[in-house]
Amino acid sequence: MAILAVASVDTAWLPPAERFDFWQDLVARESAAARISTAHAGDFAASARAVDLGVVRLGAWRYPSLELARTPRLIRSSDPELYQLVLPLNGHGVVSQQRRSGRLGPSGFAFIDTVRPHGSRQVPDRAADRLETLTVLVPHRALPLPPRRAAALLAAKVPADTGMGALLATFLRRLVAHPEQYDASDAPRLDRIALDLIAGTLARHLEAERELPVEVRVTGLRARVEAWIREHLADPGLTPTVVAEAHHISLRALHRLFDDTGTSVAALIRTARLDGCFRDLADPGLRHLAVHQVAARWGFRDRAHFSRAFRAAYGFSPREHRARSIRT
Repeated sequence: MAILAVASVDTAWLPPAERFDFWQDLVARESAAARISTAHAGDFAASARAVDLGVVRLGAWRYPSLELARTPRLIRSSDPELYQLVLPLNGHGVVSQQRRSGRLGPSGFAFIDTVRPHGSRQVPDRAADRLETLTVLVPHRALPLPPRRAAALLAAKVPADTGMGALLATFLRRLVAHPEQYDASDAPRLDRIALDLIAGTLARHLEAERELPVEVRVTGLRARVEAWIREHLADPGLTPTVVAEAHHISLRALHRLFDDTGTSVAALIRTARLDGCFRDLADPGLRHLAVHQVAARWGFRDRAHFSRAFRAAYGFSPREHRARSIRT
């Protein structure tokens, strides 16, 4: 099985004197050319991972403190016409563009346009630490927001710990951390989901959701519904009706929302619960719990119903699965 297109690099494989120049070239290739300065240029210990979904490109970066500036001269020499979302996973700093400044930190995305001059400065919370940052690159043409609307976000902090921003951050972090979990054939669908979540997050921040295409709004709502379901799986009373009421839509509208996904809301709930039980039954740290207690953790009240559903899904009983996991 072919996995997603992933490229990983680490300056540790290079002589210390060559590491910083290599890093600057890497930033220019994977993002946009910029002038970078750092107190660690003599031995720049850094690493990066890039995941290419087709339109959207994700990056996970680890590096010491630095300052970055994209100048008019560099823009004239290399203009990829990209929007960039930057999410620091630790540390703090500041980003500036269009005479605006915004804070950099783990609680929010910074929104940048590579066509316009901008700069940033980042430092870790502790001097010995390396910064970790997640970046997302989206071509101008692919973002379904009017340019004037996108311009209002430059250097702004878009929350990544609540609402749509939290969904987007969770989706991107998992994708970058575990690309091996996805087949290369999944890339177009992941690309579409990423684009729609990005557009939905930015539009929600701007209170401009009505300006998005219908299909983008649908994907955003579906993502919110799926996240809400995952958070409430332990509730044995979780049903499609409860889900619809929680999102202030009719049951019929909820079912239509999932028409083109190949699954129903009830099946989504059941599958997510069974997957949770499957993982927990194989977890050595949870062997003190009886099988029915594990099932109850995921919303299954009826032991017989749980056993039948588990066997139908996996071809063996919950007890057999736990016994196999212990042996291996």
